[in-house]
Amino acid sequence: MIEASVHWADHERFVGSATSRHSIVIDAAAEKTANSPMELVLLGLCGCTASDVVSILRKKREPFTGLEVHAHAERANGYPAIYTEIKLTYRVRGPVSHKAIEDAVRLSKEKYCSVSAMLEKTAKITFSIEYIS
Repeated sequence: MIEASVHWADHERFVGSATSRHSIVIDAAAEKTANSPMELVLLGLCGCTASDVVSILRKKREPFTGLEVHAHAERANGYPAIYTEIKLTYRVRGPVSHKAIEDAVRLSKEKYCSVSAMLEKTAKITFSIEYIS
């Protein structure tokens, strides 16, 4: 089981913590001093799929030296302003097999990433891969 809570700090800022006991500042104001709740959802998606891909590449003993996952998202007009489209860009460094990274990304999207599975209920998620030597 995972538990999470937020406590109002001031203005539109909150301090959140979860089962791991780590804290994070969340800001819902127009001028942000921290990530907004919706930004945290995208960060969760990037972190979830990145950890899947790294794990899969390590198991395949692929010689990657870096991985970045970037998300660009569109939201619905009106409320709730859910994500409707998300484009993920995977930037992989090192002499990794193209097939290995493509398989890892596909497995993350189709099987392992819980955040992706939840977001796909309302958002079309697409991806591209960039290879950086």
